[in-house]
Amino acid sequence: MPAIERTEALPLPLTALTEDEKLFQTTVRQFAREEIRPHVRAMDEAGVFRKDLIQQFFAMGLMGIEIPEEYGGQGGSFFQAILAVEELSAVDPSAGVVVDVQNTICNNALLKWATAGQKAKYLPRLAADMVASYALSEAGSGSDAFAMATRAEDQGDHFLLTGRKLWITNAAEAGFFLLFANARPEAGYRGVTAFLVEREFPGFQVGKKEDKLGLRASSTCELILDSCRVPRENVMGEVGQGYKIAIETLNEGRIAIGAQMIGLARGALEHATAYARDRKQFGKAIGEFQGVQFTLAKMAVEIEAARLLVYNAARLRDAGMPFLMEAAMAKYYSSEIAEKAASQAIEVHGGVGITKDYPVEKLYRDAKIGRIYEGTSNIQLLTIAKKLLGK
Repeated sequence: MPAIERTEALPLPLTALTEDEKLFQTTVRQFAREEIRPHVRAMDEAGVFRKDLIQQFFAMGLMGIEIPEEYGGQGGSFFQAILAVEELSAVDPSAGVVVDVQNTICNNALLKWATAGQKAKYLPRLAADMVASYALSEAGSGSDAFAMATRAEDQGDHFLLTGRKLWITNAAEAGFFLLFANARPEAGYRGVTAFLVEREFPGFQVGKKEDKLGLRASSTCELILDSCRVPRENVMGEVGQGYKIAIETLNEGRIAIGAQMIGLARGALEHATAYARDRKQFGKAIGEFQGVQFTLAKMAVEIEAARLLVYNAARLRDAGMPFLMEAAMAKYYSSEIAEKAASQAIEVHGGVGITKDYPVEKLYRDAKIGRIYEGTSNIQLLTIAKKLLGK
């Protein structure tokens, strides 16, 4: 049988990390365990992410991983951003999502779609000290993302934006918003336009912060636009091109949600394994009972399978290869596994697992959003099915 010729360069083996990636992973892991872990419970109860930790994110370069060095960033890879989100989320998924939105959604969108002037103006700040937020969703536009009511009225040298955005991550801390509004409602989704909005723009206001089940330290707020004045030069891409920008950005962001979920699941497994070693019943550690061993083993298998899906999608993206279906698979499966792993970790802990004395109940609360935001599980299945059917 003749050998099959490979016409495209394949990504690195999925679990093989370069020396730079290993060092980066180890550094973020150590930081998460030493600097974030002591504050996780307090941040969850207060519903506020510590400002000093965000400052440390910037100092470590975690808020500008892919931003080129010429703009003050790290000049790293998308895969490195995925590693960072995973490692932070293994300790606190709220920390993971702060870094996720900054890197894989906002920074990435600017790197691809912004003009040279827009990059020069905003990327140095996003790498140094300005938190970014992504504002697409509204009360009437969730899975139907482009059924938005926010309008952008063309005034020549500026636009006036009017409407409300809901469920906007990082909004409480952000100074910069990648925000979508419809500048041509008569054109439907082809009127949706991307705007670069600063917090201080007249007519812009951050509204109510949501009181959430999980990811409580990560802010989720309403945005209020009351004839918000946005200069024309702050249109990113062309007027009416916003739907394309949003779709492409979310496709990458879903890989990062997958990383957040495998990090969460890994944290749940680590806690369950440690408890199984220490907790004694009938004169021996519960980890010596086959029933508990099998539970832990199955968790490990499923988490590794989810990790391979996430790493595969990230490697494909970095290699410039198609990754739409792989991203949907990664997001779908990792979010399913995260919820399952968190639930099983509670069961390994028994009665104490549902108390706030142990961290697994928080991971269970944090896991639920994984199957909902940045595309529900049903939306991911629909994407996969369409690709399979050639639609």
